[in-house]
Order: sequence, then C-alpha cells, then structure tokens
Amino acid sequence: MTDSGAVLPWLVIRQDEGGDRYRVGRYATRAEAERVADGLDTRGNQQLYVVEKVDRAAT
Repeated sequence: MTDSGAVLPWLVIRQDEGGDRYRVGRYATRAEAERVADGLDTRGNQQLYVVEKVDRAAT
C-alpha cells in the first residue's frame, strides 16, 4: 500500500481498430480486472480489451 490509498496494480486497457490504447480502469486483483474485460468483450464491440499489471517502479 501507499500513503495515497489502496494499491490497484491491474489495468483493463481498450485497444481500438487504429491501435490506440486507453485505460478503462484499475483493479486490485487480476480476477476482478478479467471479469470487467470479459464483460466488455461480450458487448460485441470491435475493440480489444486486455488485462495488464502495472510495473510498481513506473507508478
């Protein structure tokens, strides 16, 4: 944990057809992030949703 609050190391990233990537959200567990990504995938959009772990040194 940090002084600013809970650690949320798992990201859900949306990648569109042009290759642009956008952070959808941050989550405490991989399972939680995967549930969100899976739920977004089932909407039938053309975007790709992926789960990535944040490098602690980069935050």
